[in-house]
Amino acid sequence: MLNEDELRDSVLLVFANKQDLPNAMSAAEMTDKLGLHGLRHRQWFIQACCATTGDGLYEGLDWLSATLQKAK
Repeated sequence: MLNEDELRDSVLLVFANKQDLPNAMSAAEMTDKLGLHGLRHRQWFIQACCATTGDGLYEGLDWLSATLQKAK
């Protein structure tokens, strides 16, 4: 889907939720499973988070906001 021509200038934020659980996937594992290293010329970011506590949510949104501001 991200290889579609219409999305070539888009950025990608992935929230790695449930990081409070012992068997949660690491950011490196998620990068491999999602094949993010293959996304050339595209900005992407994985933010570890825990939705129940809110940890990491603002950091991810801050990255997204800053990245979109730079693109203007």
